[in-house]
Amino acid sequence: MTGAVLAMLAVACRRSEARAPGARPGPNHPTAEVVYSSASGLQNGWQDYGWAPRTIKAGAPASVDMSKHGGWIIGKPDISTSFGGLTVKFLAPAEMGDFLEVRVDSTSTTVFPRVLVGPRHRRDLPNGWSEVWISMQDLDPKHAPFDRFVLRAKESLPKGTMVMFDDIAFTSEEVAGDGGTGSGGLVLRAAPVPVRMTVDCLMPGHPISPLIYGIAFKPSHDARDTHQWKMGAGARRWGGNPASRYNWMLGNAWNTASDWFFRNVNYTGNPKYTYDLFLEDDIAHGVATALTVPSIGWVAKDTESVSFPEAVFGPQQYMAPENGKIGNGVGKDGKPLTPGPPSLTSIAAPPAFVEKWVRTIRDTDKRRGQRSVQQYIIDNEPALWNSTHRDVHPDPVTYDELLERLIKYGGAVRRADPEAVIAGPAEWGWPGYFFSAKDQAVGFALRPDRLAHFNAPLLPWLIKELRKHREETGERILDVVDVHYYPQHDGAGTATSGKTDPYSAALRIRSTRSLWDPGYVDESWIDDTIRLLPRLKQWINENDPGLGISIGEWNFGAENHMSGGLATAEALGRFGTEGITSAFYWDYPPDKSPAFWAFRAFRNFDGNGGRFLDRSIPATAAYELSTAFASRSESGDHLVLVLLNEDPSGPLLAQLDLASCGTVVQSKAYAYAGGAEGFVPAESDPHGNVKELDQRLETYSMTVLDLKMQPIPRGEATKKP
Repeated sequence: MTGAVLAMLAVACRRSEARAPGARPGPNHPTAEVVYSSASGLQNGWQDYGWAPRTIKAGAPASVDMSKHGGWIIGKPDISTSFGGLTVKFLAPAEMGDFLEVRVDSTSTTVFPRVLVGPRHRRDLPNGWSEVWISMQDLDPKHAPFDRFVLRAKESLPKGTMVMFDDIAFTSEEVAGDGGTGSGGLVLRAAPVPVRMTVDCLMPGHPISPLIYGIAFKPSHDARDTHQWKMGAGARRWGGNPASRYNWMLGNAWNTASDWFFRNVNYTGNPKYTYDLFLEDDIAHGVATALTVPSIGWVAKDTESVSFPEAVFGPQQYMAPENGKIGNGVGKDGKPLTPGPPSLTSIAAPPAFVEKWVRTIRDTDKRRGQRSVQQYIIDNEPALWNSTHRDVHPDPVTYDELLERLIKYGGAVRRADPEAVIAGPAEWGWPGYFFSAKDQAVGFALRPDRLAHFNAPLLPWLIKELRKHREETGERILDVVDVHYYPQHDGAGTATSGKTDPYSAALRIRSTRSLWDPGYVDESWIDDTIRLLPRLKQWINENDPGLGISIGEWNFGAENHMSGGLATAEALGRFGTEGITSAFYWDYPPDKSPAFWAFRAFRNFDGNGGRFLDRSIPATAAYELSTAFASRSESGDHLVLVLLNEDPSGPLLAQLDLASCGTVVQSKAYAYAGGAEGFVPAESDPHGNVKELDQRLETYSMTVLDLKMQPIPRGEATKKP
């Protein structure tokens, strides 16, 4: 045995002395089929499909170089057996932490989940080894055929990092059931798993914008849904597809676009409800406003016209259920019908139309004595106009058209309101960040529009061109880069829709990592590291430093399920830690749903105005199914923490290290684990030195800690670099 391996064993042995929090005790999973063992090598038809440098010989564990993103692929051409899970033993240096990613795969287009091995999968063995068991429900939730599996380093590891593997096997199918627990194969536990959490008050942190707690206007229900004012929203967004065609001069005229048969309507049902009443409502409730202004060039001319009447276009694929004479613009043969002239439903809305609107708003502001609009958004999802609004804009938007419209309509807003905060381009999702609608229509592989612009991704190109415009003319168009984000994995859903089986629920929560985690590969057709907020920051820093970021629409679905509530809380917390300008939930959660209480965790956890504070500070949790978010007052005498237990198999015991923050003078805790009641007072347990705190986190729950502190005097605190 080499000296390097002996050193590895010594380090790993030290690791085994301190068991990882939540290490799975591991029920005895009967072996169905051995894949590899040091005694016999690869067995039962399994083959070495290669990849990273490795040493495989009888009588010793397989040694694989996991440097960078190294790994090992093991395959079998014909797998006919159904399994319950995959078990693997490995030996790795302790400093690598939770480095291992496992997935099954095939030559088909099926995208299989990438499972990051963590404490819930692992138990420690003697001599530093770890044993892992991952259920097939996690590896292959759709029961799709596979012919290989992959052991891979999820992040770039140092050169020469060797990991030993042994006793790789698939376990019997019968252990995959939940035993009547409803937990999808999880072994429910009663005793809480200890989890170390640390709050770092030596770091300065950064301010949190109240606009990250934004919601959207839902005009058809606005008068009835009074709970929108009780969830603690920091802002409301007037937006969505109908906003592209809103006629502010008529006040109550929108077009439903492809969402509902391209009809002109009055959404609210109240002929007197206009944008101005929307602004007054926000002012009355102390909520900021983000107002979408149209740049598509056409707005509704009335509340009755339609783009595809049967009288003109004949019977169509679908007819409106409330009026059988209105079609969806698609023929019986499934082909889109060529629309008539935009004037069938609309009037022209040039930049002067928007400029006059903003001047009217500002004139009213002067009479009110306060500003009513905190952010203007230049239209909505232009890369989809040739679909959503194809009755007035059938041609796909190009790079140049998008830039021109932003300059013309953004300039109109700037002239009318020089101090305005302007956001755009409000693109819809992943392809829209990189390509134009023309690229999408022709094909991303051909990407003619992008290639005509030096093959630059759309958003960074746009940011750079707008900076050039400012430098050449002195006119600043954008203050905030605005994009929309919705998870794309199967079963994600929006609002109350979305799958809630154990796998889908876990994936929903896990998919929030695409907002911030550079190492997380999105488990959808995207199959890439989205790292949305770091990516946007990088593009801004490279092309026009200082711009803000807004997530103009977002929603993780399953609002009435705890997984939807936890995903919502994760997103709200990340928007704060990442320091973005604004974010607007679409549209707002049902009253007293888990997603509703996720907003309340940050905005009114005790029902008396208790909220997450205005400065975010770093916090860490040493368990993959938990998260800690921390905030403090400017003086440091008040901390508010939001702690999430995303583990459906049992409670956690958060062991909070607050030493860098001072001593706890008073501690109050509030917990929510589902249901309509909301947050209820919970017990907290300060240690004797009151610089540490133990807090039980119930299964699948949100907990808020409201702490009054005696901060460390400034002269005694050491700033970190």
